[in-house]
Amino acid sequence: MPWHDDFYGVAVMVEFSLWDIFSNLLLAARWTLLLSLIAFTGGGVLGLCLLVIRSSPMAALQKAVAVYVQVFQGTPLLMQLFLAYFGLALLGVETTAWMSASVALTLYSSAFLVEIWHGCVKAVPKGQWEAAQSLALNFREQLRFVIFPQAAQLAVAPTVGFLVQVIKGTALASVIGFVELTKAGTMITNATFKPFLVYSCVAFMYFAICYPISWYARSLESHLNVKR
Repeated sequence: MPWHDDFYGVAVMVEFSLWDIFSNLLLAARWTLLLSLIAFTGGGVLGLCLLVIRSSPMAALQKAVAVYVQVFQGTPLLMQLFLAYFGLALLGVETTAWMSASVALTLYSSAFLVEIWHGCVKAVPKGQWEAAQSLALNFREQLRFVIFPQAAQLAVAPTVGFLVQVIKGTALASVIGFVELTKAGTMITNATFKPFLVYSCVAFMYFAICYPISWYARSLESHLNVKR
């Protein structure tokens, strides 16, 4: 039990119940979910744009996207968060933990999603491209009506699975002051002096969020495999 000074300056002990700890972590969990949603949605939109570029017949554009992917996959997310936080400030942007975390995680997510989706596009048989060309479809129409619908079936399960990685990745946003589930756990630990109990609750809440998504991704993959 931590000690606090009362109105008269006398040290008194304050007891934190399990519900006090859990309820405060629940409040922080909503920011974890919101940041995950922003990063996954923004990364999906950007990743789709990059996928179109990478699927183009222009080798220079393909190479540029490949370099982009290698940069974000080859550097730690922690460093990307620091660079976003301090880099935005250098550009004269009023930096906040929210903005920096959203930008860093969106770029990080886009790099992985474009790679997942590009692999699914490459898995579409070459004959489908040739069939689309024989129908006199231009490149945009080939992607829209022939290639992407088939690749989407392959991409659903790994895309849902990647969402779990995004949720867990938000924990690193605590290093730039973003108060999500992990940061809240650290703050509550400092107040309660019960690190094992608090971090056990944090781990349980991550598990409660991520396990249903992982289970759904596996179930969806099995269902699509049977369907194919």
